[in-house]
Amino acid sequence: MLRKIITIDPNKCDGCGLCVPSCAEGAIKLINGKAVLSADNLCDGLGACLGECPRDAIHIEEREADEFDEVAVEKHLAAQGKPAPVHQHTPQAPAAAHHHGGGCPGSRAMSFAPPEAASETAPCGSRQSQLGQWPVQLHLVSTTAPYFQGADLLITADCVPVAYAGYHEDFLKGKAVVMGCPKLDDNNFYTQKLTELFSKSDIKSVTVLKMEVPCCGGIAAAARQALAASGKQIAYSEVTIGIQGQIKG
Repeated sequence: MLRKIITIDPNKCDGCGLCVPSCAEGAIKLINGKAVLSADNLCDGLGACLGECPRDAIHIEEREADEFDEVAVEKHLAAQGKPAPVHQHTPQAPAAAHHHGGGCPGSRAMSFAPPEAASETAPCGSRQSQLGQWPVQLHLVSTTAPYFQGADLLITADCVPVAYAGYHEDFLKGKAVVMGCPKLDDNNFYTQKLTELFSKSDIKSVTVLKMEVPCCGGIAAAARQALAASGKQIAYSEVTIGIQGQIKG
């Protein structure tokens, strides 16, 4: 079948092995000092390993390959004495959400099935989140994660979802998202990370949500500088949220 699957460039790979533990399915192994794909049916094609490679040797390609087989993955891991990966499922669409990646659970890349519309009359705690991916922090996301391809990107200052009550429905719905705080983090890092994201992903539009406090303008500045550095022509907009939750422009 024709599907997306990883490819590893042996000329770039230096055998560091960082990609091996990042693959929860155990699809990558080292042979003669190089990372190789053990078998096509062990690779889910979601690319959790991409962001771990310091040599940019791993990419996603579309080619004829055996279908991803969770049963084969379980047998493969069992033979190595490892537990099978736990796949995350949404109640609305079981088997539609995929977990992939290893190491710290907070940095494992996940994409979810599109959530159902949230009900304005739903009781507290039962409304549907509009988040369609994980992670969301700029420090943790992989710039080559598949959920960024063809996405409308929402760049959110950390305080915005707390200040603005309608964040999920009014802004997050249908978008990929990254979050950060230019006051607490290195804004130069944000610029570099966003430049890489814009360069590697087919982002359709960028919306920056920032607070009205002066320091929060740094995240918008990082986004504008990254767009310019990437050389991409991407639709761009900014929205400022007041500290009492009002939209100020």
